[in-house]
Amino acid sequence: MTIPKCPVDWSTQKIIDKRNQYYAASQRAFVPYQKPLILKHGKGQYIWDELGNKLTDLLGMNLCISVGHAHPMVVDAVKEQVEELTHCTTMFYHPVPAHLAEEIAATMPDGHDWVVHFTNSGAEAIDLALMMARASTGNQDLIALRNSYHGATYGAQGVTGVQNFRHNIAQLPNVSFAAEPCQYRGIFGKGVQPYLDDLDRTISFATSGQLAGMVIEPVQGYGGIIPMPPGYMKGAFERIRAAGGVCIADEVQSGFGKTGDAMWGFESHDTIPDIVVMAKGMGNGIPIGAVVAKREIADAMGGKFLFHTYGANPVACAAARAVLRIIKQENLIENAKTVGAKLNEGLLQLKEEFEIIGDVRGLGFMQAIELVRDRTTKEPAVEETAWVFEKTREHGLIVSKSGNFKNVLRMVPPLCLSMSDVEPVITALRRCFSEFERDYS
Repeated sequence: MTIPKCPVDWSTQKIIDKRNQYYAASQRAFVPYQKPLILKHGKGQYIWDELGNKLTDLLGMNLCISVGHAHPMVVDAVKEQVEELTHCTTMFYHPVPAHLAEEIAATMPDGHDWVVHFTNSGAEAIDLALMMARASTGNQDLIALRNSYHGATYGAQGVTGVQNFRHNIAQLPNVSFAAEPCQYRGIFGKGVQPYLDDLDRTISFATSGQLAGMVIEPVQGYGGIIPMPPGYMKGAFERIRAAGGVCIADEVQSGFGKTGDAMWGFESHDTIPDIVVMAKGMGNGIPIGAVVAKREIADAMGGKFLFHTYGANPVACAAARAVLRIIKQENLIENAKTVGAKLNEGLLQLKEEFEIIGDVRGLGFMQAIELVRDRTTKEPAVEETAWVFEKTREHGLIVSKSGNFKNVLRMVPPLCLSMSDVEPVITALRRCFSEFERDYS
């Protein structure tokens, strides 16, 4: 066996060619831009490509960068731990993961005994949460929401209600979907009670009536930034518990202060979940996820060891500990609230200027622009969104093209995005839409 010596080559075409040659088809498929974006350097809320072009990262590298690219406190924490010990399997003990578990548990609501299971990713954490729900209740039926995204692993995509992430294979059994309470495009229009009534019908007609649980994103992320309206999560969780199930809050995208209201999205909904799933921004780009559960629920799986190879890796846990300190020390949740409100104000102004913008919505640093061909019919402007999306990159922005119809420009920047960034972002978006009106045909 001869392993080729490959010094890092930053020439654009060679990077593209090598990836196309050696990546599997399943990993090559997720390329949003017509011309691949190659990244070389990041600092704070900004990134630079291989040619030196600077862009504002309004996506946080798929929400994984929470406190800013190359934050010095995270860098120092990782370097210090790598120099001491790179990995300690969970069969053995190490203080850093244990300290992180204590600190994560301390962010949960008082009055409950919370325990933590570390995973490598959010999708793995969702898989584990579903297992916990079934093991702790003895029931099998699960409920998720349409338009939801919970991951692309075999188990997680089974509770994902976005077609683009569901492969044409037999999915996880005993999963039913209720209508998402979207206040713009929901099938029952505005309001909460009609969606709770639909959940009642789902339980009555599509399940045995004895539930394992329900999983809800406080803000649907890939679905196009759909915040759960006040009253829905509380009402839904009441119904799930009445049918014997446990309540799972998927905070993979909305957690760690992204909504600007609190550390966790569910905290604004006057309800306490039984299981909380987190990942993405947890390690500021270092892979780590976790399931946080009430002890009595987690104990149901105590009879057998469930192993995630790099779960509780001390380097990743050191990074996550630094993230928690930074969020508090730099007052980043309040920053997401105030700067996010200003960003939303600018996006609403764009809606007044451009007819193609059908809706602007969001909380804190979870913001979205939905594009439609007609504001009355709300026909998704799919091709038009793709055109505008390409322009955002040309004007120095990184956003996401999301939603079941890919007609939503999704923005979830690092928590360090500043007030001084807002005007340049809005100006860049205005140029994109102005060029659309002038050039698109």
